[in-house]
Amino acid sequence: MEGASKRSLVCVMFCPNAWFNRLNMNPKVECLIYWRDPKKSVPVFGGVLLVLLALTYVSLISVVAYASLLALTGTVAFRIYKNIIQAVQKTGDGHPFKEYLDMDVSLSPQKAQEVSQIAVAHINAAISELRRLFLVEDLVDSFKFGVFLWVLTYLGSWFNGMTLVIIAWVTLFTLPKVYEANQVQIDTNLEIVRIKIAEITTKVKAAIPIGKKGEKVE
Repeated sequence: MEGASKRSLVCVMFCPNAWFNRLNMNPKVECLIYWRDPKKSVPVFGGVLLVLLALTYVSLISVVAYASLLALTGTVAFRIYKNIIQAVQKTGDGHPFKEYLDMDVSLSPQKAQEVSQIAVAHINAAISELRRLFLVEDLVDSFKFGVFLWVLTYLGSWFNGMTLVIIAWVTLFTLPKVYEANQVQIDTNLEIVRIKIAEITTKVKAAIPIGKKGEKVE
């Protein structure tokens, strides 16, 4: 089990296919982040990016209020415009947003349970991994985790939390497409890096007895 856990961690780090597993991805999400339909991806990517950029200068309450007011102004103006057109042309098209008003947007109990189960599984896995690292189950793994935390201190001094969120959002809409277009070259280079790191880790564990776990004698 422990070996499988480490192999999965290495796979996540050096196998981009594990970052965005299409088999477990909602088709609508895949369509957005892989830019299958730019007419859908552009509004989602641009809209959220604008909100995130606004949050760096204005409070969350103000951004939500202004964005909601802008959306409401647009829908009211469109509703009035359609009513005028219907009155002039004497048509009975009805409410312009009837299709969306009739749409079922409620979250089913089954879907809520499914989402909660996935969230709990990820939380439990994260807690177990953090416990393993902080309590130094493996010295080398804990050392690498310490280096990662040290790097984060520098990232924190260079960027604030909102900037990192913006970078993550831009990465979400660029990295999958870049990887898809250059999969062979990226996989080849990452495999070289993975092998080198595995070799270094093996040598370090061999040189540091305390980094080795005790083997059970049968």
